[in-house]
Amino acid sequence: MSRLGLRARITAVFALGALALSASLASATYQLTRQSLLEERERAAVRAAYLDAAFIRTGLGGEDPDISAALQNLDTGELRRPLVRRDGQFFARTADDGLTSSIPDALQRLVDGGTPAVQRVPLRDSSAIVVGVPLPAVEASYYEVSPLTELERTFAVLATVLGLVALVTTVAGASTGWLISRRVLRPLAQVADAAGTIASGDFTARVARDNDPDLDKLAVSFNRMVDEVSARSEADRRFAADVSHELRSPLQTLSAATSVLDRRRNELDDRTAAAVDLLTDEVARFETLVTDLLELAKSDRPAERRPTDVVALTRALLTSRGLPPEVLDLSGGSTALDVDPRRFEQVLANLVDNAAKHGGGAVRVGLEVEDDRLVLEVDDEGAGVPADERELVFDRFARGRAASMRGGSDGTGLGLALVAQHVLAHRGSVAVLDRPGGGARFRVELPGESP
Repeated sequence: MSRLGLRARITAVFALGALALSASLASATYQLTRQSLLEERERAAVRAAYLDAAFIRTGLGGEDPDISAALQNLDTGELRRPLVRRDGQFFARTADDGLTSSIPDALQRLVDGGTPAVQRVPLRDSSAIVVGVPLPAVEASYYEVSPLTELERTFAVLATVLGLVALVTTVAGASTGWLISRRVLRPLAQVADAAGTIASGDFTARVARDNDPDLDKLAVSFNRMVDEVSARSEADRRFAADVSHELRSPLQTLSAATSVLDRRRNELDDRTAAAVDLLTDEVARFETLVTDLLELAKSDRPAERRPTDVVALTRALLTSRGLPPEVLDLSGGSTALDVDPRRFEQVLANLVDNAAKHGGGAVRVGLEVEDDRLVLEVDDEGAGVPADERELVFDRFARGRAASMRGGSDGTGLGLALVAQHVLAHRGSVAVLDRPGGGARFRVELPGESP
């Protein structure tokens, strides 16, 4: 399971806090309300029972009293159920439907001993309040059973309402957390967007100032950092461009001299001719290195995107490299994409040249073009790249076991670094994978427009 993001965690904290608070308040409210209503109902039941007991005592005061008649004449409403216990026997107005068995023996002993008593007892599917009043003058005991069915329904409604209130409070807490996290994290999102733009070479990106002093300090610090990085990057770029430019004049002289020697190599002895060949190769490599350095100095600038027929551009470059048409593996529903054509062409050229130098040549160039992205794959059948060196091959002047395995050191060490730089300018990604069947697969993904 992926870890929750900061916004989700803030929202969850607010939701859990609101749930805990609302649940605590709902529980306390329910318990206090329940206790208050039960106590009030108990007091009402006791008052009513004493009044009814006085009526029964009067009805049983004569000789040979009729207990059933006294109970029938008693007005207890629809809820209260009267009982009289005399000589160990219960008397009721109606048939006994479990009332007598609901009266605990301990309560009966208290009342029979002359002590009034009140107790809540279970009664069928509900509960009831039993009030016992001793009637010593008539040698009897009066009991009144008051079911709590209506009150328990009220408790159920109260619990439902409080539960809904807790739920609404939790949702409100989560919404508040989401809004607050959105407000708090907005500067971080702006910083992330600006950092991505800067990484692609556009140093004009800045974070807007904020009214909050703490957030404003973040914006000011970030913008100051960008200014310093931009200044240093520009200084490095100018230095590399100046050095490369200054090397061009002596390099052109060397190139012209080696060309003269190369045209006369048939007049030279074998040892001198071999030296001329070596010199010619090194001067050509030096020229390539200077050209790559100049390109690298310009590569940290933003990509100049425009609608480009990447399929036609790919076909033309493969033809210029002498690769057969069947090497190109096309897929997707589009042929054009919003990219920097010069950078895309150099990415493809460098990957194809890298495959030719280090992997025996490109055996497949996969190109998938959709409306919103491009995927480029260049496969070779060389020795591949070890997993622990797949990040290093995109470094400048990379040298390692992978370079040795893939064909020596006749390159400049800047080709794949330029690929990574051009891909970064498009806010894309580049990686090297294992090709099915052996060899390396360089995979480039470019978005169709700047995020």
